[in-house]
Amino acid sequence: MHYPVIDPIIVAIGPLAVRWYGLAYIAAFAVSWWLGNRQADRDGSGWTRDDVSDIVFYVAVGAVLGGRVGYMLFYQVDALLQNPLNLFKIWEGGMSFHGGLLGTVLAMFWFGIRTKRHVFQVSDFVAPLVPIGLGFGRLGNFINTELPGRATDSAFGLIYPCDALRGVSQTCLGQWEAFARHPSPLYQACSEGLVLFAIVWFIASKPRTAGVVSGSFLIAYGSLRFCTEYFREPDSHLGFIAFDWLTMGQLLSLPMVIVGILIVVVTIRRQRLEVVSANGITKP
Repeated sequence: MHYPVIDPIIVAIGPLAVRWYGLAYIAAFAVSWWLGNRQADRDGSGWTRDDVSDIVFYVAVGAVLGGRVGYMLFYQVDALLQNPLNLFKIWEGGMSFHGGLLGTVLAMFWFGIRTKRHVFQVSDFVAPLVPIGLGFGRLGNFINTELPGRATDSAFGLIYPCDALRGVSQTCLGQWEAFARHPSPLYQACSEGLVLFAIVWFIASKPRTAGVVSGSFLIAYGSLRFCTEYFREPDSHLGFIAFDWLTMGQLLSLPMVIVGILIVVVTIRRQRLEVVSANGITKP
């Protein structure tokens, strides 16, 4: 089956154009705002709808700025060093989740300081709002024919147009490639979107020690991303980072899993020690 070529521009009026990718970001933040309001409306949440509007704005700015900076540092550092102004060429595309995550963490720290909340109180509230937005972003990648997968003969494979493969293949010279590839953005939209949302939303549906939801998000996302990277073709200028199979996406996901495990273990252990202390029990 051939890739269903979709015009990335929905409508254009003169130099102004509305793109599917931009619409995906708008949908992501709109759904996050709606889900955040649902969480804030729960009894005893400690959050108001005004808080939700503020944190969604903070996270949106942090995610976009961090995503762009992270993409240039992690995937296009040579282009950045050659011309630092490439950082601002957002119309050429290029966003990194890991960079967006760092920008989001900084935004949550700043929001926590302003509202006198611990960063885990903020991140535990935000974590369930993120996966659906990630799913929309991956759908935007698919429409833009970005992130083509590795070669496959499975029934899920799609034959990509050569124009979409400039960053991963130098041998595709005609209109269409001669073989099929995994549609990796769709795999990641499902895993990072629906599956991750189900996991994190379930964990957040019951009262947890501060940090458990955040740590669980890092573990789940890092693990899912590590797995789906096996279907994604690495950029030709990066290739495999190590062992002839480890990609940059996998390398950046490993610290997420490790940090997530540490957060969950430390917070649960601390809660148990506090319970022991409150009951006046001295551990041998």
